[in-house]
Amino acid sequence: MLFALICTDKPDSLAIRLEHRPAHMAYLKSLGDKLAFAGPFLKEDGKTMCGSLVVIEAESAEAARAVAAGDPFAKAGLFQTVEI
Repeated sequence: MLFALICTDKPDSLAIRLEHRPAHMAYLKSLGDKLAFAGPFLKEDGKTMCGSLVVIEAESAEAARAVAAGDPFAKAGLFQTVEI
């Protein structure tokens, strides 16, 4: 089943996002075929990242939550909210 991970960054956290982005990208790549697609949300300027949409294949909502929790962005405390 596909699950959407809708992640909203904390205010004024772009520096955290940029610092941990390489590890985040490596994590997404490590998901292999479980990753359907992913990308950042952008502010109105069309350039500044402010969140993430990650769509994954998982057996359950709990498994999807585990993937979300394993993301280096989540571990760094970047997200204000994560909706599954």
